[in-house]
Amino acid sequence: MLYRLIYASETVGSVGASTLSVAQILGAATVNNRRDNITSAVMFHDGWCLQGIEGHRPDVDRLMRRIREDRRHGSIRILSDRPVAERSFPEPMALCEDPAAMLRAFGVANLADVTAYDADRIVELKQAA
Repeated sequence: MLYRLIYASETVGSVGASTLSVAQILGAATVNNRRDNITSAVMFHDGWCLQGIEGHRPDVDRLMRRIREDRRHGSIRILSDRPVAERSFPEPMALCEDPAAMLRAFGVANLADVTAYDADRIVELKQAA
């Protein structure tokens, strides 16, 4: 059975603030996610990260343990964690390229304010695109 977990976290330092930082994160995550059969999508905006993770329960839990131990993340909030019939994220690690537009579409000012309902709607919108 597949699971989808969506979390928001405050980024520490320059994480997600530069093209180099994002490229390093995406590169390492792509390798790890392929190894662990995880698919994922992430967005960075104004010092926050929103990420959706899909995979089998043990793989999702293992990745979340690594994220919780990663000093680049603070104030981690699990927004959604539920079984799903199929994957919504086709890639090991995809990047939302215009997070400000995505947030405006949902009437949310920043990722710190995203609710579970908003997170699920963002996934649905991303899947429909």
